[in-house]
Amino acid sequence: MKADSSRVLIIALAANLAIAVAKFVAAAITGSSAMLTEGVHSLVDSSNQLLLMYGHKRAAKPADAKHPGGYGRELYFWSFIVALLVFAMGAGVSVYEGVIHFLSPEPAVSPWIAYGVLAVAFILEGGSTLAAFQEFNRKRGGKSWWDALVSTKDATTVIVLLENGAAMAGLVIAALGLAVSRLTGDPRFDGVASIIIGLLLGLVAMFLAREAKGLLIGEAADPNLIASIRQNVSREGVVGVGEIMTLHNAPEQIVAAVNVDFDNRLGASDVERIVAEIEQSLRADFPSIYRVYVRPHEHAGAKFGDARGLVE
Repeated sequence: MKADSSRVLIIALAANLAIAVAKFVAAAITGSSAMLTEGVHSLVDSSNQLLLMYGHKRAAKPADAKHPGGYGRELYFWSFIVALLVFAMGAGVSVYEGVIHFLSPEPAVSPWIAYGVLAVAFILEGGSTLAAFQEFNRKRGGKSWWDALVSTKDATTVIVLLENGAAMAGLVIAALGLAVSRLTGDPRFDGVASIIIGLLLGLVAMFLAREAKGLLIGEAADPNLIASIRQNVSREGVVGVGEIMTLHNAPEQIVAAVNVDFDNRLGASDVERIVAEIEQSLRADFPSIYRVYVRPHEHAGAKFGDARGLVE
């Protein structure tokens, strides 16, 4: 899954760099505010992909004495930084440029160049968005789109998907702004388009920041996974399973702690053996669980019936 996320980032980075260059050249030729805004948007997106790549690299570092839980949450930290950049650099610059162009409008020249660049950019953004869409769709399972967006732990794919989706919408808005400006002879519509693009980016940035904040603070694993852990732990010698605490340190790094009520007739060596079996079984069945803590706890959770005769 790490390889899939990296592939999505590389595709998005290559597309955004090419698009940014084309948009800035077109903005210089046409004088379009919306086109300049779109160029800034693509440049910000390119920087964001680089930051996410750095976050992936840092998150892959093994645990050490200073960070015994590993570095997985660095990915969520950089995801939060990306959300702030989208808001400040993307939305902020777009709205500012739009207001300036609205107050001091300048007619765009050579609009057909802008249309051509927007069409090429739309195709490139579409290819990048498709890659992110396929990765997101593969991971969402049977969940609805909204439920998958708000519950996913894969911040990278969601950021690329929403950024690119906003970029494609922004391209359409920029084209409409240019078209209306040309039809009416009023270049202020180009500035209005830039402001609308900025507001759209602001909404996307706030959603991304909200999701990244939750992941950075710490979110539990999917309820279905927790239910599967409970079922897995239930075995001979275990008479009850209590609280199961899970925590995502990264999309594929889950820490699980389980309260287990062992049969009181078991000896210490038997309990140790069962604990080892539980840890091995959970890691084998759920590769995303990289740390397991089993805590013996009297009267933990629901009982599983008579455990007599399980250990001779």
